[in-house]
Amino acid sequence: MEELGINEGAWRFGSFVAVFAAMILLEALWPRRKRRHSRVKRWATNVGILISSYATISLVTLVLANLLVPITALLAAIYAQQLGFGLFNWLVWPLWIEWAIAFLVLDFVIWGQHWATHKIPVLWRLHRVHHADHDIDASTAIRFHPLEILFSIFVKAAAVMFLGADAVIVVIFEGVVNASALFNHANLKLPLWLDRIVRPIIVTPDMHRVHHSVDVGETNSNYGFALSLWDRLFGTYIDQPKLGHEDMIIGLNDYQKEGPEHFWWSIRFPFVGKQKAQQTDEVSKSPPGTT
Repeated sequence: MEELGINEGAWRFGSFVAVFAAMILLEALWPRRKRRHSRVKRWATNVGILISSYATISLVTLVLANLLVPITALLAAIYAQQLGFGLFNWLVWPLWIEWAIAFLVLDFVIWGQHWATHKIPVLWRLHRVHHADHDIDASTAIRFHPLEILFSIFVKAAAVMFLGADAVIVVIFEGVVNASALFNHANLKLPLWLDRIVRPIIVTPDMHRVHHSVDVGETNSNYGFALSLWDRLFGTYIDQPKLGHEDMIIGLNDYQKEGPEHFWWSIRFPFVGKQKAQQTDEVSKSPPGTT
């Protein structure tokens, strides 16, 4: 990001914190749904998963960096440029066209990766940690198992390498996608008129919330993170949940007890069978409407 006079790490962290804080404030002012569980317990678990993910990524990055493997999307962009590898390093196009194409392609890759995590059993075992959350709010956007985060990083890095995408647009894209995830997971009551205006372009909270329904048909829909066009294009778009946003049940149908609210339960979840996971649930269903 030197081209823009911005420190990449500081920009990403600062933008993440700013959007996260904004979503927390907006959720408190205009909540869409009543919470089933305490914020403190859920947020501690979800933030704990995020921290464990970053610790895992840091360790893997340190090891692979010594093997000259460009693990992150940004490193992949820099590496491709140094090698002269990738589509945009072979073609001479205006920078704005390269940026526009790179953004669209990378967003489609994220959509396709998300679709794959629902269709490939081994990936679903990881991704269901995200879906096990009983409430959906901005903290759900950071609730991804460390191994799924690593998988996602490699997918993005590979896409960036083949594109030969400019490092600046890669950083901008990742910032936009992170902000979009915080926004569309937010427990935010967006005015219906505003939702109708922006939904044809970007994924709104009401659109993505459908994806977190216990109804399998609704879960297998609305995979988009930033742009909403891919779901419409590939026939995976559902406008509204059958039960409405206030009455729909969030999470996984077989795991509606307290287990997903615990850190170690969530970390172990991909590696245990259904019966074992259900046995470690500690309490029966939590009553709706608690805060």
